[in-house]
This record gives sequence, structure tokens and C-alpha cells, in this order.
Amino acid sequence: MTARASTSPPEAAALVWTAQESTSHSRVCQLQGAWNASGLRRAPDTRLPEATQHITLKASATTLDTSGALLLARSMAQWQAAGATVDTSGLSDAQRQLLDLVRQRALAIPPSARSLGLLGDIGRATLTALDELRALLAFVGELAWRGAPLLLQPWRLRWREVIHEIDAAGLRALGIIGLLSFLIGMVMAYQAGATLATYGANILIVNLVSIITLRELGPLLTAILVAGRTGSSYTAQIGTMQITEEVDALRALGMSPFDMLVLPKVVALVVTLPLLALFADVMGLAGGGVVAALGYGVPISEYAARIPQVVGLKTLVLGLVKAPVFAVVIALVGCMQGLRVEGSAAAVGRATTVSVVQAIFLVIVIDASFSVLYNLLRL
Repeated sequence: MTARASTSPPEAAALVWTAQESTSHSRVCQLQGAWNASGLRRAPDTRLPEATQHITLKASATTLDTSGALLLARSMAQWQAAGATVDTSGLSDAQRQLLDLVRQRALAIPPSARSLGLLGDIGRATLTALDELRALLAFVGELAWRGAPLLLQPWRLRWREVIHEIDAAGLRALGIIGLLSFLIGMVMAYQAGATLATYGANILIVNLVSIITLRELGPLLTAILVAGRTGSSYTAQIGTMQITEEVDALRALGMSPFDMLVLPKVVALVVTLPLLALFADVMGLAGGGVVAALGYGVPISEYAARIPQVVGLKTLVLGLVKAPVFAVVIALVGCMQGLRVEGSAAAVGRATTVSVVQAIFLVIVIDASFSVLYNLLRL
């Protein structure tokens, strides 16, 4: 017979391997010491001896608790993966029951981790998207239910918080929105002028820049920037309050988190986003005018005079009417993801990422829907 034992202290958990006389490929694995939290301070050597095909476990006098059973279950999984079979008949009934329970619960593959194939992944993604849509529609319903009475009793709204949110989401965003809109207007003018100049139609730069900016790009660019800047801050703020149990404290005091946290943000963004979109329109037109004047010989005065001839109030209104819809969606998605945060601070980061992605996706989908609707109505 041959034996290999670990050099652990006497009471520490250890494995002793003994080769059976009948065959060199079968070994008895004797558990020694205390297989519990104290005995496992130094992990025993659980490597499988070479050429072992069958293992018989024995541990008649060994202390075994959940931590020891978990280590033994993981070791058995490694042995079986190496091609060996494991016989647990040498364990006591209580030890075998505990080991089976740990193997069923701790080592079981969760349903989310099982591969269901391409169709299964598509189905899971579809169900997840439908669940998110259901949650958002429920949030919209709660907004309508709680917000409608405020139209008749506006003094009940927390106006101080609304003004604070207008300052954070509006005034402090003017710089980044103005700069990017100006640069995008310059880019459009450059791209349009490069083609129109070959036909001597430089003046048509005004048509392209003004129509695209007022009808589509100004509101859409503003909504995307607000979703990334303000929507993410809503999620992070409310998510942190969830972790620190401030939201639960509001409920304990009989206050509705929706009234205290969500409604002021929605109202502030509905007021702010159309104004930001209008500012983005002006800066986009200004950027296009600079390029038209310096690069393609269209005087600023002629550029400004032609804008009312090309676009009217209708074009401006068709673009700005999208802004309140974008605002409601961005605010609700940000607040909804914040209220769903659970666990540690890492969950706040994940929820913030989901919030930004969902808000931008919905903004683009809504903008495309408006374009289809305008086309059907011949607007």
C-alpha cells in the first residue's frame, strides 16, 4: 500500500490517500481533522493522485460543517471533471445528506447561466425588454395619476426643488449644449458646402442647415446630451438614497417618494428641455453661419435674412414639440432605474449605465416615430 498525506497540523483538515490492493486505479480518500471553519484556516491539499479512476470517501469520525462540505463538493467536482468516479458510501448519513444539499444548492447552475441557444437568448432578451417596457408604462401611469391633481392645485408641488432642478439641468448645461450645437452646425455647413459649391449653390447651405437643425438635430442632440448628463445624475442620486435607506425613511414618515423625488424632476425637465432645444437651434444656426461666411462666401446678413424665407414658425414648432416628450421619458427612466437599485454601491453604477442607454434608445425611437407621424400627416 502507498499513502500520501498533507503536512497540516493535527486538528487541521487533511486528506489521506490510500491505494487499494485490488487495483492501482482505485483509492480510498480518508478525511481527517476538523472539516469546519476553524480546521480549514489552512486549506488541505485536494489534488487528485495520478492515474486515479475511482475514489471511495471515508470520514466516520470527522467534523463536517457547511464550509467543509462546500470545499469537499468543489473538490469532488474537480475529480469528476478529471474522469474519476466518487463513492460517498463511506460517509455517515448526516455527512452525506449535508454534502448532497451543498452540491445541489451551492454548485447548481443558476437558470440565467444556462445556455439556451440562439433562440433562447433572443427569447430572454425579448422578455427582459418587455419587462422594462411594462415597468416604464407603470411609471407613466403613476405620473399621470399623481401629476394630474397638481394641475388643479399647483401650490402642492415642491417649487423650491423644481427651481433647483431647473438650475442643475438647465443653466449648468448651457455651456456644453451650446458648444456642441455650434460645432455640429459648423460640421453640417462644411459637409453641405463641399457639395453645393461645385454647382455654385453656396446659398443653399442656409436651407440645409436651418431645416435639419430646427426640425431634427437641435431637439435630438439636446435630448441625448440631457439623457447622458441629467438622466444619469437622477439615477445616481436616487440610487444612492436607496442604498442609504433614505427612500425607506420617506415611506416610514408617510411621504411618497414619487411626490418628493420624481415629480419635481419631471416638471423641471419638461420646462427646461424645450428652452435648451431652442438654445441649441440658435447655436447650430450660428455655427453654420460662421462656416458659410468664412468658407463659402455667404455674408452673415444674407445668411440671417434667408433663414425666415426657408423655415417658418411651423418648422420650429414641429421640432420643439418633441422636447417635452423627450423630457418626460428621460426623467422617468432615470428615476425608475434609481428606485430599482438594490445591494451595494456597484449597483448604482450598473443602474446609471442602464439608465443612459435606455433613455438615449427611447429618445431616438420617439424621434423616428415623430418623423413617421409628420410624414403621414404631411407636415
